[in-house]
Amino acid sequence: MTDFTSTTDSDGVAVITWDVPGKSMNVMSMEGFAELNALVDAALADPGVKGIVITSGKKDFAGGMDLNVIAGMRAGGAQAIFDGVMNMHGILRKIERAGMDPKTLKGGKPIAAALPGTALGIGLELPLSCHRIFAADNPKAKIGLPEIMVGIFPGAGGTTRLVRKMGAMIAAPFLLEGKLSDPKKAKAAGIVDEVVAPEELLARAKDWVLNATDADLVKPWDAKGYKMPGGAPYSAQGFMTFVGASAMVNGKTQGVYPAAKALLSAVYEGALVPFDTALKIEARQFTSVLMNPSATAMIRSLFINKEALEKGANRPQVPDQKVAKLGVIGAGMMGAGIAYVAANAGIEVVLIDATQEAADRGRAHSESLLDKGMKRGKVTAEKKAEVLGRITATADYAALAGCDLIVEAVFEDPKVKAEVTAKVEAVVGADCIFATNTSTLPITSLAKASQRPEQFIGIHFFSPVDKMMLVEIIRGKATGDRAVAKALDFVRQIRKTPIVVNDARFFYANRCIIPYINEGIRMVAEGVEPALVENAAKLVGMPLGPLQLVDETSIDLGVKIAKATKAAMGDAYPDGAVDEVIFWMADQGRMGRKANAGFYAYSDKGERLGLWDGLEACYPVAEAQPELAEVQHRLLMAQVLEAVRALEEGVLTDIREGDVGAILGWGFAPWSGGPFGWLDILGAARAVEICDVLTERFGARFAAPKLLRDMAAKGQSFYPGATAQAA
Repeated sequence: MTDFTSTTDSDGVAVITWDVPGKSMNVMSMEGFAELNALVDAALADPGVKGIVITSGKKDFAGGMDLNVIAGMRAGGAQAIFDGVMNMHGILRKIERAGMDPKTLKGGKPIAAALPGTALGIGLELPLSCHRIFAADNPKAKIGLPEIMVGIFPGAGGTTRLVRKMGAMIAAPFLLEGKLSDPKKAKAAGIVDEVVAPEELLARAKDWVLNATDADLVKPWDAKGYKMPGGAPYSAQGFMTFVGASAMVNGKTQGVYPAAKALLSAVYEGALVPFDTALKIEARQFTSVLMNPSATAMIRSLFINKEALEKGANRPQVPDQKVAKLGVIGAGMMGAGIAYVAANAGIEVVLIDATQEAADRGRAHSESLLDKGMKRGKVTAEKKAEVLGRITATADYAALAGCDLIVEAVFEDPKVKAEVTAKVEAVVGADCIFATNTSTLPITSLAKASQRPEQFIGIHFFSPVDKMMLVEIIRGKATGDRAVAKALDFVRQIRKTPIVVNDARFFYANRCIIPYINEGIRMVAEGVEPALVENAAKLVGMPLGPLQLVDETSIDLGVKIAKATKAAMGDAYPDGAVDEVIFWMADQGRMGRKANAGFYAYSDKGERLGLWDGLEACYPVAEAQPELAEVQHRLLMAQVLEAVRALEEGVLTDIREGDVGAILGWGFAPWSGGPFGWLDILGAARAVEICDVLTERFGARFAAPKLLRDMAAKGQSFYPGATAQAA
């Protein structure tokens, strides 16, 4: 069985069809490239073939390169990567030149791409090498080059061709942000040439092939007198573009994402030389990125591991547990958000609150989100009516009859949750799974209120539910496999990424997030400049500094968590120095962004203006400030050591879940691939050295866990084959 096949019709048009066996979406492999190359050679050499159309046998064209192949390329070393990429360039350049005379640029055979649906990565780079791109008018299709999102950049000519086709400024969002477009928007941007009715796609492409002239086959960059749109780097216009682009990239990436910098270098250097030399520069920069451990870590966590978890890598072997009818108890922001994502995924939802008015407000949240979607052109009136029609808002628990899953999202109060559990179990069937949405309360304790603890499980959604992709599933001591499978299948239905952890205080995500916030606050109490704390975090790839994060989550919530934790831990409670600061902030009425007053100052409209200057009155800035690296080590180690301890204690059972959960849950330095990815880049031995220094200076919270110390002694890494790179 092959990935590519070719047939020639009676008019002499060879149709090369991409249809990878056993896959719902085409992905490119090295073997696939070889097959394509052989078929193109055969068609160009056959005098009976007048031209070629490259299309797909599936509803979409392609999802890109098989990232498992890309991850594996690194094992062969830099030369093997460069040679492999240059081989791809050679094949695509052959398609682009299509047998034409290199001097006269005549005599080539027209080659068109016919895209029935989504075309991503190499699925667009291949069409960009063709002479004309036809796309079916399919509003669900996505066209673009999203490689930057997984730590690499378009390295099979996509970078060079798109910039020469559109100019650096217009190409920037598609290359540097991975922007995806539907076919009509892709045509408007100049990425594809024609958008046609789906049923006419192949016929229109063939017609163009049969009527194309020699001039139609010559790409602008191969024609004499070509000038880059928007100006070359050394022109006045181009100079401003590239200076601005450099500033923008560094501002957005803080210098920690190697792919963005390499992409910009490939564009800039490539624009100074002829096209074929530019392809070599692109290949060289791509090789550099792929050899960087950050690329390996990002591909592993954001693609390979994430996909594995979404497909049920750790799902118990029980029959399908797809949710047909969902009950959501509590129509506040969290419950309303859960109801929305479930209804949007086609699930019937009963949304319950104490009063009809409160339940209706929860349903109105879905209506508000759908209205916003309509304004952006993403939602139709029919879609809005369908989704809202699936949500029944009521105060009557009897409406829960027939539900096969309940998600309780009431106040974080064990007594309230216990009352709700009893009410629900009185009306639902004996097979119904009960899930409690909580961020801190132990599941095993909450399950004591249930008559069926084996069917009781924790599901921790992150706010806002409609935007946050991670869902943390917590298995209590009595939780059975069917409950775990039900939760996993539900998360898959609502198109989010699940991790499964065992029950413990704060579970996994909050166990790591809270020390990060606390370490930032602790440094403020020590006299570290708050701006240094915040910027140190951002410069190492955290999306928010710890002070901004506590403002976003609310300081009064921090106070509640601190009091509850201290009550539970007693004399062992370690965060008294932190409490002093947040309790003082709460006393000042500075509860965070929701109060327009926190560690940051805010305008009347809620816009963040900068760090609050009143903080220094109680916590003056010390004259001597720590080195940037020390602040960064404290902020990162506060998180990763908790991740290691969670693994050591069995709360976390799979490092893939630890890494994916950290990136999707609280944005842990995505360039690193997650806490375990970062430790592998750093090396266990170096990590232990840093821990020892921090422990001596700041206390036992930085003590290296035995697991990490043992790995350092044995020269081990968390992922097989990882190589330490960082100092």
